[in-house]
Amino acid sequence: MIDNIIKLARNNIKNLIPYQSARRIGGENGNLLLNANESPVSVLFKSKKKIFNRYPECQPNNLISSYANYVGLLCNQVLVTRGADEGIELLIKAFCEPGKDAIIYCPPTYDMYRVNAKIAGVEIKEIPTIKNTWQLDLSNIELNLNKVKLIYICNPNNPTGNIFSKKDLLFLLNITLGRSLVVIDEAYIEFSIKDSMTNHLKQYPNLVILRTLSKAFALAGIRCGFTLAHTEIIKILNKVISPYPISIPVCDIAVQSLEIDYIKLMQNRVLDSNNNRLWLINQLKNTACVEKVFESHANYVLVKFFIFEKVFKTLWEKGIILRNQNEKMNLKKCIRISIGTRLECLHLIKELKIFSKNNIVQGGFSEI
Repeated sequence: MIDNIIKLARNNIKNLIPYQSARRIGGENGNLLLNANESPVSVLFKSKKKIFNRYPECQPNNLISSYANYVGLLCNQVLVTRGADEGIELLIKAFCEPGKDAIIYCPPTYDMYRVNAKIAGVEIKEIPTIKNTWQLDLSNIELNLNKVKLIYICNPNNPTGNIFSKKDLLFLLNITLGRSLVVIDEAYIEFSIKDSMTNHLKQYPNLVILRTLSKAFALAGIRCGFTLAHTEIIKILNKVISPYPISIPVCDIAVQSLEIDYIKLMQNRVLDSNNNRLWLINQLKNTACVEKVFESHANYVLVKFFIFEKVFKTLWEKGIILRNQNEKMNLKKCIRISIGTRLECLHLIKELKIFSKNNIVQGGFSEI
């Protein structure tokens, strides 16, 4: 009987490997959660709304107005979504014909671009970034634009932490004008705000930008994001979004977070995080079990370790939960570390120094 029910599922879903979020992988009972790129500190809010018997607005005017003001855009250029993740899904739903159109994504990067396309039955063209530099392989992208409706670029990129060349992004926008949408996921842009592409939305009608309150705003738990684009794209996305995507409490807290005092607090947290990142990178470079530390412009850092599996397991058992990236393209022996408070960073370095001391063999590390 169960087999008969399973047969009812679409074939692409039966074979789908779901996105492995931090909470799915586990470790939530750890002492030090450095695996999900969340803010290490919380922001306290009190709900101003007390009545919940009515449905919310599909697109709350006060929230859209607040975010449009924050990013310097018009209200009709903003769509509010359940995190940036819903924006990724809506774009595929609205612009890609299953079995006909394709997307491009550039690994190693955020897997939800690929997963959403697989769910929708849309072809995926995988164009890896250039190894070692992590920059876009523009010549290969240009050769593979046939049938492509969407190109997803995460900037700063997750998990590598690099910024893509603005010159390359503009080149990509020019060669796809009238053919494809270039979707730039700026989930981490507050940590490198000068690299935002929002100023180019007016010039390029094929540019779409994804944003979120999950990272710099320390509001991962409320799931609130935004899609920024030309007004005609926003109108199309409004046709496929669910009737009530943003709950009243989420809207209430999100609007509060966009008040000027809370924006200043966010900017101070970003400054602290960036300072902690620089401190952590310098410490990691002087830690024996570390093979390489990659430059980062976000609230995490990618690190290549000697005997990485033992490092990951040892820290996990001590309650320090990191994100294993070894299975991702061109990321062998790599672990992604979210930037915690200075005390959390100190604790991590202390344990890595102890690990290095206990595992060094004749001037190096044994892979056994």
